[in-house]
Amino acid sequence: MRPLSENGEWGAKHKKIYDLDENGEKIPVIDKKTGQQKVDKRNRKQWKCHTADSTDWNSKENAKMWRKDLADTINATNEQLGIAVHWEHRSFKEQGIDREPTIHIGAVANALERKGIQTERGNINREIIKNNLLLEQVKEMLMLAKQELHSVQYAKIKNAAVSVKNEVIEMIAKVRERKGRLDLPIVSGKHLRKISDRAALQSADNAEKFITTRKIDSFESLANFTADKEQRYQELETVHLSKGQKLNRLKELSKMYALYAPIQATYKESQSLKGFAKMKYDKEHKDSLSKYPELKERMQSLLQNGEKITPKQWKAEIQSLQSQYDSIGKEQTKTATELAYAEVISYNKKNLERELQNESRQHSKQQRKTKRREEEI
Repeated sequence: MRPLSENGEWGAKHKKIYDLDENGEKIPVIDKKTGQQKVDKRNRKQWKCHTADSTDWNSKENAKMWRKDLADTINATNEQLGIAVHWEHRSFKEQGIDREPTIHIGAVANALERKGIQTERGNINREIIKNNLLLEQVKEMLMLAKQELHSVQYAKIKNAAVSVKNEVIEMIAKVRERKGRLDLPIVSGKHLRKISDRAALQSADNAEKFITTRKIDSFESLANFTADKEQRYQELETVHLSKGQKLNRLKELSKMYALYAPIQATYKESQSLKGFAKMKYDKEHKDSLSKYPELKERMQSLLQNGEKITPKQWKAEIQSLQSQYDSIGKEQTKTATELAYAEVISYNKKNLERELQNESRQHSKQQRKTKRREEEI
């Protein structure tokens, strides 16, 4: 990036630096053919040199430092204003967060998105957000599976259920004996396709634990369990989406207010002054005052039906909604995991019945062939 001169003009992007010897003297460029110092077309002597940036504005280290300073300043201002929005200058990778970052959509696309018009880059971000949510659900599912696998409670329930006939457990045992693990459907079910680590769903131990801990003793009760959980999942999905939309709106309001509040304060101060004092103040804060109309319009466009600017109330609502949103998300993830297990077990029941029927037909066919041969003899 080029520097700016005192009169506001762009300066040279790079500057020449002469290489020096151990005595601090410039090093001449020697012509290998003549052994003499080279000269240019204007007969000026040539010296060894290199170029360097005129400023340190392109330095990644400085960029990180400036980003950190900006984030710290905004966070300090938000805390003073009671705004529950925290800015983070580090990337997800630097924070150790396994999540894909959204892309910058630009001013034009952002303006269209605020008007409800979807853009290509906006759609990319929505897909990224969707994938990140799915990743979090998968992690939660895996964690729940591991927790249940080591559950002491499961061991007690399983021991108590050994003497009770359970057709679902018997089916799982038959599949385990034949294949060592459960099969996965060729076409994944609604909830199964959300699971990335499907090895846990194929584990016969996990399947038995799922059946015994839910006190499912027949395929009829499994079907009833699935219907109830599916209804519950739909309810959770609706509430989770609604609260997520409201939470995102409040966060957007708080974020917008963090930008608007200091500019509004500058504008109010300007309006309180008169004469020379106002002219001097307006000149010193020209950039901030020029942003006021646009930021005010953007702030007003986010408010609904005469809604007032209440940052403290927004902060309280965000904290409450975030807690509810996270709680519903955990229950939704657990329910989705249960439904994925139900899908796998139901599929294995049908698949085992189909395989046994095919084997029975093959056996009958072989018996008929053997009988015909005996009769011919």
